[in-house]
Formats: sequence, C-alpha cells, structure tokens
Amino acid sequence: KFTEEHEWIAVEDGQIAVIGISKYAADALGDVVYVELPQLGSKIGAGEPIGAIESVKSASDIYSPLTGEVIEINDKLEGKPGLINAEPYNKGWIAKIKFDNTEELDQLLDNTAYLNFLA
Repeated sequence: KFTEEHEWIAVEDGQIAVIGISKYAADALGDVVYVELPQLGSKIGAGEPIGAIESVKSASDIYSPLTGEVIEINDKLEGKPGLINAEPYNKGWIAKIKFDNTEELDQLLDNTAYLNFLA
C-alpha cells in the first residue's frame, strides 16, 4: 500500500507495518545522504511526520501512513543512508510500527491506484 506522500507500507504479522519511501520518491530525491529516524516507542498518528530524509537535492519529511507505536527502526540507515536509493522496498525500509486501526489501511492506495496517482 502507498500514500500520496510517497510512503509505502507492508503489513506483516497482522498489526505490524513496515514503512519506507517509494522508489519514485527515492529517485526524485537523488542520493540520500542522511536519514532522521523516529524514536523507538514513540506514539504516532496517521499523517504525522516521523522523521526526515536529506539528499543531495533536497530534504523531505517522512509521514506515518498509520496510527501506532514505533517498535523497530532500521539503524543500518544511519551508516548507509543510500540503502533507500538502492533498495527502497527491501533493505531501505525506515521503521516498523504496531498499528491500532486496521480501517486506516483502507485509506491507502494499492499499487494500481498509486501508479494512477503518479500519472
């Protein structure tokens, strides 16, 4: 699933969501040089900023697609922020959250809707 702010989520284990930015966003940003990760244990609301990405071109906030609690962060990005460019859907994930409201998933775009949004 995707947001119009170019974040993606993948649900694993029922109520755990992996969050990252889309390949489109990673390509638009250019070479990522720094990632501000969210704080473990922080409570976040859907649409709220949870971190930021800085690249050679610009800086951009990262927004949470869902309401929940940050339970894991990808600390590999601290030493290798370029993983976001190289593998945005795999090793370049940003955080995992335990989300509260499964109905929020219905507000997100599926792959087809996201591609139509980009067009």
